[in-house]
Amino acid sequence: MQDDNENQQSDNQQNEQTEQTAEERIAELEAALEEAKANVLYVKAEGENIRRRAMDDIDKARKFALEKFSGELLAVKDSLDAALAVDKADVASYKNGVELTAKQLSSVFEKFHITEVNPVGEKFDPNKHQAISMLENSGEPNTVVSVLQKGYTLSDRVLRPALVTVAK
Repeated sequence: MQDDNENQQSDNQQNEQTEQTAEERIAELEAALEEAKANVLYVKAEGENIRRRAMDDIDKARKFALEKFSGELLAVKDSLDAALAVDKADVASYKNGVELTAKQLSSVFEKFHITEVNPVGEKFDPNKHQAISMLENSGEPNTVVSVLQKGYTLSDRVLRPALVTVAK
């Protein structure tokens, strides 16, 4: 009998320990679950903040993309305004002023990688040129005979194709 009582007490102690261990384990798992939920919410909020900051940066880049270029063009505008403000000037002084202004504009173009397309004598390239007309017997076929309006590229990307006359 005594052995039965001892066995029963031992079983009861094991059951209590198992219950405590299970309850402790459940408590640990619940704490881990709460921590994981908090981490998920933190990561989600951080991702949203990164997305919002990136959108703000993109908006600013769009809004101020031309700021440097515009600032450089202001000097050209100032030169043109100064030329128009002169009361008594002769043709030579106007010509000099226009030449200086053209040089200013060319330096702005150079600074921002805007290049002129003046393809006289070159093969016609539909990616860079727009044919306005064709002339018979005016040279090698498919070459540019004359340029009616110069074209421009921005870092090898066509801003405006050159308007050209092509040999037939």
